[in-house]
Amino acid sequence: MATAPSDKPTNRPVGRDTIRSRLVTEVASAMVDQEGWPHRQARVSLRPQGADKWEVNMIASDGPAALDMVARGEMQLAISNPAMYLALAVRGTGPYKTPIPLRAITVIPSPDQLAFAVTEKTGLRSLEELRERRLPLRVSVRGQRDHALHPITHEVLKAVGFSLDDIVSWGGQVRYDDGLPSRDNRFGAMLRGEVDMIIDEAVRGWANNALDAGMRILPLEESVIAKMEALGLRRAVMPVARYPKLGKDLPTLDFSGFAVYTHADVPDAVIAAICAGIEARKEQIGWQDPGPLPTERSCRDTADGPLVIPLHPAAEKFWRGLGYLD
Repeated sequence: MATAPSDKPTNRPVGRDTIRSRLVTEVASAMVDQEGWPHRQARVSLRPQGADKWEVNMIASDGPAALDMVARGEMQLAISNPAMYLALAVRGTGPYKTPIPLRAITVIPSPDQLAFAVTEKTGLRSLEELRERRLPLRVSVRGQRDHALHPITHEVLKAVGFSLDDIVSWGGQVRYDDGLPSRDNRFGAMLRGEVDMIIDEAVRGWANNALDAGMRILPLEESVIAKMEALGLRRAVMPVARYPKLGKDLPTLDFSGFAVYTHADVPDAVIAAICAGIEARKEQIGWQDPGPLPTERSCRDTADGPLVIPLHPAAEKFWRGLGYLD
């Protein structure tokens, strides 16, 4: 049975390399927890002392640029949100012209969906109606350009038959606003009459407030969802049980899960060590409940942690050895 390294102190002497590395990683961990500290995205590189090359490189960025780094062999670990975005790269669909052999290590559960919200005064009830009426909307989207929200939004609107550039050509505006929709520069801008449409995910943090404020979240038509599924994306619903003012379950796309992934060519020993590190530090990594990272189910396909690409063989062996896989 596979085992994870223990956090318990041992009697063996601690090497100076270990002390130096612990100092750097522990300080970095404490820094990203400091209130008001802006630099929260981490990148870690490991190598033997004195070696010319950093053999193991890990990045906490969850955007498509990190995926490209994994594809080039520059990173051995990266994260994708939503997890389903990796399916496009593995299939060679959407923005990817050829398949990339990515493999999963684990998926951090995080239930979420994609939402297109419009103000009531637009009168819109579908994206198709927006295409037909060519309304000059003022649209707020995530300011982080390196985010999967942007290529996924592009694919959805392409399937409907228009683009954000088309909205601009109709006399509208596309704003790239920093932060999540709940912030004053986005939700507040809508309340002040400066924004007609918000496109984003992380709906648990803003959708009910948007509905309470009179916004309408537009459903995706079955034909559009079918095209997205052909690319490798997954359908989902925003449930009326959580969002009562929807009136009924609203069909959209899944945005769940933070997939920790790698390249198929990364050596088994590296992946086994990464898995052991995740298991050993799952309490410190934490989860939203709060509680430890649920590694016992984070290596399986679940609704809030979609496993849309194969596990790396070494990861599958490790998790199976702990009894987490049947």
